[in-house]
Amino acid sequence: MDLAVAATALLGADVLERLAGRHDVAYVLTRPDRPRGRGRKLAAPPAKESAERLGVEVRQPERLDDFDPEVDTVVVAAYGVLVPEPVLERALWLNVHPSLLPRWRCAAPIERALMAGDEETGVTIIELVRELDAGPIEAQRAFPVGPEDDFGTVSARAGELAAELLEEA
Repeated sequence: MDLAVAATALLGADVLERLAGRHDVAYVLTRPDRPRGRGRKLAAPPAKESAERLGVEVRQPERLDDFDPEVDTVVVAAYGVLVPEPVLERALWLNVHPSLLPRWRCAAPIERALMAGDEETGVTIIELVRELDAGPIEAQRAFPVGPEDDFGTVSARAGELAAELLEEA
């Protein structure tokens, strides 16, 4: 299967690393380097750092209007960019959403689950469509959240489960 990963944040980097251990990843689509930290120095997104460590090609377009995926499937995990509808039609885009949709349809589902005191959360793999977090569910599985859990522990579990669910999807 021709596969690419669209990722920016740590969860996306984790999913990339897990998928690269099982598949040939053609490239990583990530956001351009941006100023970060107190010194506002130009820095690479976590997914780019992981891709470079893995020897995976990195693509960082400013806009996706004319983007050609050149692969059959693009796995989206914490990418942070809305993919234009014409681009969605050029490949199968599978989105890793770290919650049990439709519970937390938002940009920060792990944080929302923790703030709400949810006793379980999970991962949902959906086919990406024009509407936000609205595509058909391809796979979904829950896991418990305890009082000792924080963003890091929940995100790590979500990354591990996402790789398993993507195999199923």
